[in-house]
Amino acid sequence: QVQLVESGGGLVQAGGSLRLSCAASGRTFSSYAMGWFRQAPGKEREFVASINWNGRITYVQDSMKGRFTISRDNAKNTVYLQMNSLKPEDTALYYCARGRTSWAPKASTDFDSWGQGTQVTVSS
Repeated sequence: QVQLVESGGGLVQAGGSLRLSCAASGRTFSSYAMGWFRQAPGKEREFVASINWNGRITYVQDSMKGRFTISRDNAKNTVYLQMNSLKPEDTALYYCARGRTSWAPKASTDFDSWGQGTQVTVSS
């Protein structure tokens, strides 16, 4: 069972930036797609971004395109989420997840391992 540990969350003013990291245990990190989801209080968990096994294919939620970028470093077993021009509505608990296969999915059911999450709070 892979372990995923997110970091990099925090409190930031609107317009600011944060980079989230997710470190994965195990030797098979590079074989799987990875993704980020978020859940705000009282709302359902929503897809943020995903990346395929080699980093060449990425998807970002339409509302976050141009502001959020997903990337990965297979040598470090780490996936990143760079978030720029943050808005108060980006406030949520951000989760890292591992895909069931090497391709980059968007549905939460296509991910089989989840981290505990890192809190992002954007003040206005």
